[in-house]
Amino acid sequence: MRARQGRAVIESVSAMQVQRAAAGWASRALFVAVWLAAVASQAAEPAVWPTQGWPTSSPEEQGMASAALAELVDFGAANDMDSMLVVRHGRVVLDATYAPFRPGMKHTVNSVTKGVVGTLAGIALKEGKLDRLDAPVLDFFSGRSVANADAHKKAMTIEHLLDSTSGLSWREPLSNEPPETALQMERSADWIGFVLDRPMAQAPGLSFNYDSGGWHLVSAIVGRQTGSDALEYARQKLFAPLGITDVIWRRDPQGIPIGGFGLYMQPRDMAKIGYLYLRGGEWAGQQLLPPDWVPKLLQARVDMRIGPFRYANGWWTLPDKRAYMAVGFLRQLIIVLPEIDTVAVVTGRKHYPFSELIDRIVDAARSPAPLAADALGSARLAERIADAGVEKRSPTAPTPGLASAISGKTYRFAANPVGLRSLKLDLTPGHARYDSTFASATPSAPPRRFEGPLGLDGLFRVREPQGSEPPLAAKGNWLGDSAFQIVVRSLPEGIVSSYRLTFNGQRVDVAFDDNRGVRARFQGQADD
Repeated sequence: MRARQGRAVIESVSAMQVQRAAAGWASRALFVAVWLAAVASQAAEPAVWPTQGWPTSSPEEQGMASAALAELVDFGAANDMDSMLVVRHGRVVLDATYAPFRPGMKHTVNSVTKGVVGTLAGIALKEGKLDRLDAPVLDFFSGRSVANADAHKKAMTIEHLLDSTSGLSWREPLSNEPPETALQMERSADWIGFVLDRPMAQAPGLSFNYDSGGWHLVSAIVGRQTGSDALEYARQKLFAPLGITDVIWRRDPQGIPIGGFGLYMQPRDMAKIGYLYLRGGEWAGQQLLPPDWVPKLLQARVDMRIGPFRYANGWWTLPDKRAYMAVGFLRQLIIVLPEIDTVAVVTGRKHYPFSELIDRIVDAARSPAPLAADALGSARLAERIADAGVEKRSPTAPTPGLASAISGKTYRFAANPVGLRSLKLDLTPGHARYDSTFASATPSAPPRRFEGPLGLDGLFRVREPQGSEPPLAAKGNWLGDSAFQIVVRSLPEGIVSSYRLTFNGQRVDVAFDDNRGVRARFQGQADD
């Protein structure tokens, strides 16, 4: 049986020392010292390195309670998760997938991408590809003519970008408000130029301001300094050592991997990123990150101005929970809990409080040593995981006579915020389908076509990937004699869209909303 000296240091020492001293954030130094001692103590132990795949274990063998993890799975179902993974002592103790999302699928990680790009910057620093983090950002773009290049902008450094304290004028609030400037960047033909030309709102380093544009500059700098780009560098220096092979990374119009979002990964590979940090930046005997890189997260000082959160290198720190996380929109999370030697990964479709999730994970970790076997708890956990993988049927209403009248008709739409251009429904029971076209993101490109099966029995039907288009799950239901609702889920992206169609003769009124907060109302007309 694996020796547990390191585990005891992580948990029992923190229980006796850190928790007493951690009444305030003044205990950071002690917390870091204890954590580093725990990492050092594990050096003599046979380490678990999941390069070729994660070993699995019963929760009790790793000191976790199956019954508590079963409740955690239910918490995930109640909060619209797509997947949940918990790793303790280097072994997977919980792996749940919520249907219709499926095991083996990649999921967008949204702003978790920032944590990965920050990791690449750390690797480049250790390798000498980046000389120093206080280097002025504009020095890396000397061939460009940069607007608004005042003294504040010239003082902006890589470290400011990594801490989201660039001082650039940028509106991307961590709230339900639209990410105004990020959307403008996406619509621009030259993302790097757009970011560099932004005026300065204040001197760099003064305060935190969430900024995907600054992170795009970091991606470009990493590519420039390593002679490739962020994706190729990651493949060589991060993904390959960790055994990560299945990723997609979106690029800007110039082909630069997007620095603030755009990465798609499997949950088990996301956990490897967290495990690298849990092990202090080491992987299989190789120190990938500078020795002080991970401790900076534990001592993060940049106030995010949302509760107790602090920020460093693309990671969020919760001092009172002694946790740090890579965080993406709609709760794509890599959570690192050093004191209990645990990494948790979730992907999902809505926001919920971080604290309850973390508390539930910590509560499940009952001991640094194995617990007695719990047959009832294990059975309950297995049942909840199996249940999560089975889609739940939503209510359906009787089919009105209007269904046959609209089936097969093509409805066309003028320009609208959603981009829907045409829609045709075949509502034949057992063979229902949709066929739609949407305006392309670029005016010169042809419309994008989405067609596939449509569930009418309260269950989604999945259209498998078509070229670069993701797998889509769709179902429909009558809301009355003239109103039909279509719900569409982009499975890798966690985006859930609802189209309420109200038919009135040849006209159809569309009420659209999605889980990103987008709302739109528009009309269409039948061809005949």
